[in-house]
Amino acid sequence: MFDVYGKEIANLVDKTQTSGIYELEFNAQNLKSGAYFYRLNTGDYTETRKLLVAGNK
Repeated sequence: MFDVYGKEIANLVDKTQTSGIYELEFNAQNLKSGAYFYRLNTGDYTETRKLLVAGNK
């Protein structure tokens, strides 16, 4: 997880996993309202997505 300035806020998963479907629960209670980004890396493929947090602090 990264803030809009590119600062890493959290590292949610840091391990190699076999292909499949995974779920991850993330508690954003301690984050300020705003936009955050998370990145998915799989071999040669990388995707960055946006996460909006509303109503906190």
